[in-house]
Amino acid sequence: MAPPAGRFRPWRNLAIFAGIVAVLYSLVFFTGGGDPTPKLGIDLKGGTRVTLTARTVDGRPPSRESLDQARQIIEQRVNGIGVSGAEVMLDGVNLIITVPGENGEEARTLGQTAKLYFRTVISEEPARAPASVPGGQPRGGNAPAAPPASQQPPASGAAPRPVPPQPVQPQQLQPPPSGQPTPPPAPTPPPTPAAPPPSAPPPVGNAPAESADPQAAEQIRQARARLQSQDPAVQQQALAALNCAASNPLRGNDDPNLPLITCDQHHTAKYLLGPAFLSGEQISSASAGPNQEGTGYEVRLRFKRQGEDIWAKYTANNIGKQSAFALDGEVVSAPQIIAAIPPGQPTSITGSFTQAEAQNLANVLKYGSLPLSFQSSESETVSATLGLASLRAGLLAGALGLAVVFVYCLFYYRALGVLTILSLALSGLIVYAVLVLLGRWIGFTLDLAGVAGFIVAIGITADSFVIFFERLKDEVRDGRTFRSAVPRAWVRARRTILSADAVSFLAAAVLYVLAVGQVKGFAFTLGMSTVLDLVVVFLATHPLVAMASQSRLLSQPGLSGLGAAQRAGAESRSELVTAAGKGT
Repeated sequence: MAPPAGRFRPWRNLAIFAGIVAVLYSLVFFTGGGDPTPKLGIDLKGGTRVTLTARTVDGRPPSRESLDQARQIIEQRVNGIGVSGAEVMLDGVNLIITVPGENGEEARTLGQTAKLYFRTVISEEPARAPASVPGGQPRGGNAPAAPPASQQPPASGAAPRPVPPQPVQPQQLQPPPSGQPTPPPAPTPPPTPAAPPPSAPPPVGNAPAESADPQAAEQIRQARARLQSQDPAVQQQALAALNCAASNPLRGNDDPNLPLITCDQHHTAKYLLGPAFLSGEQISSASAGPNQEGTGYEVRLRFKRQGEDIWAKYTANNIGKQSAFALDGEVVSAPQIIAAIPPGQPTSITGSFTQAEAQNLANVLKYGSLPLSFQSSESETVSATLGLASLRAGLLAGALGLAVVFVYCLFYYRALGVLTILSLALSGLIVYAVLVLLGRWIGFTLDLAGVAGFIVAIGITADSFVIFFERLKDEVRDGRTFRSAVPRAWVRARRTILSADAVSFLAAAVLYVLAVGQVKGFAFTLGMSTVLDLVVVFLATHPLVAMASQSRLLSQPGLSGLGAAQRAGAESRSELVTAAGKGT
């Protein structure tokens, strides 16, 4: 027989909670490589420290403002929402970057200048001696026109597949046929790459000044004369002699107002590019996600108003041509334009990106280029010995506190105390899964401040149980049975629980916005635990109490912990009857 309308169904809430736990742990064990442990912060696991030394073009010490701006940009790149546990500090003219784990190469790439320019592809040809990326995996970006697609290395973690040059926007841009390089310009009349495209605005930026280091300045001058010449004969000689395996002396120092001879990021294709017609400064937002038209990942861009107009006019006037996205002088992608892209429509940079590579490129483009160039040092390992000792002490204190809470709940609430312990265990179960997933999705790392936030949140969760149970005792004192008191007590207690958790969450949110460093991680964990507390109380604790009230064994006054409340209520009613009798 179906239950009457409005009757509470505890099994339904418990089934929803069990479904949430099942989904979370399915994601934990079957996504992200299957590592079922949270990411730990620098103070718990250690990390890698890299020092970036600022270099100025005139040899003078960099200004404090430029150093602060560079620090803020790098901090946003590595720790955009403040929960990754990375640290960026100023030390004189140096920036010291410390990231959790042992990925020193990732820390060094944070000092990338990240100047993005959009250039017209004049010609493209395969590199004679492609340079393999360490580990045999590509670093992301445009796949070469040659060698054939069947010989291209797959992206890390993916099955081998052809990787042709990818489109900027799948519906309106297409790559040239795989294995067919763009033919070089005809000798008569020669191309004039110095002239901007018909729809191009005035010069994109100023030419970089010469370095104060005489040797570096001479290398840059010779590289510009060879790789950014406006003489067609010099261009063809430089393109033929270009060795993509060698380091690029113009990395981050190319002049956007001159043509450029360079390679793609895979070092498998060579390009002759025209002057830049659009710069990355016109990008308003960048995000990474799965390729909507194929495999792999892409970076979706949105431009500012001026950039939208320039891009729309360029695509309308250059249908059939290739457009290259050059990041620090290397081609990331070089798709072919097949239709105009109207203003407001997002543009996609696609290629053989892994998820991490796409996200890194999106962060670099989102937060802009650095005002200074930096030279990185070798990475060094940071020990976590002190943090581990503090963690052991903190966990011991937390365990002792939980033990005291458990003993008190069993003594004071008895069966309800058992439900309190069970609810706390379920809360820990769901918190652990969320920690693992947040570490994979947003780079969240658990540090000592986060552990403190979780310990504080245990008290908030226990407070919710106390509010509910004390309201339940009030209803029993008024003469109601355990079973009839549960729904009335819940209706009145949940208002107080929601109000208390709302205040706690608001305090955590304000602290998160205003704080910096590890305090931000403390606020994040406190706010997250407060939200999960509501999930546990509504979907687990309340149904468990309702089921206990329907059990003959657990509803016995001596076992439920409500016997004292029943006796107090009976004595109070007896006194009232006696007083009323005397009054009559």
